[in-house]
Amino acid sequence: MATNRTFTMIKPDAFGAGNSGAIIAMIEKAGFRLVAAKVTRLTAETAGRFYEVHKERPFYADLCKYMSSGTIMAIILEKDNAVADFRTLIGATNPANAAEGTIRKLFAKSIEANAVHGSDSDENAAIEGSFFFAQTEQF
Repeated sequence: MATNRTFTMIKPDAFGAGNSGAIIAMIEKAGFRLVAAKVTRLTAETAGRFYEVHKERPFYADLCKYMSSGTIMAIILEKDNAVADFRTLIGATNPANAAEGTIRKLFAKSIEANAVHGSDSDENAAIEGSFFFAQTEQF
């Protein structure tokens, strides 16, 4: 059963380029409501814990280095069918393959610097949101 919340991060490339406002405007125009948002900077250790699921993959070290290279914005979003609808809105991981009008097609620089993170399942959305926002916080 699909839930109505998902998690996203505006990554260092997009945040540093000043694209956060335009990205948030696209998200809201698509019918999502921002439930919680936090501007922060990850350490390499924190990025490593967040992306621990990829620890054995060859890109893990570069991903952690990149994600700790600048400021990010962590956001919990709400909408019916949130995870699937958000994945459609952001487009393919590789911006070269992303559909026209998607966030990654418009704002990503590369497959690594692809502007935003989007949870890939309801379960991961809950885990990832809890990583940045205390479960005791009420939204």
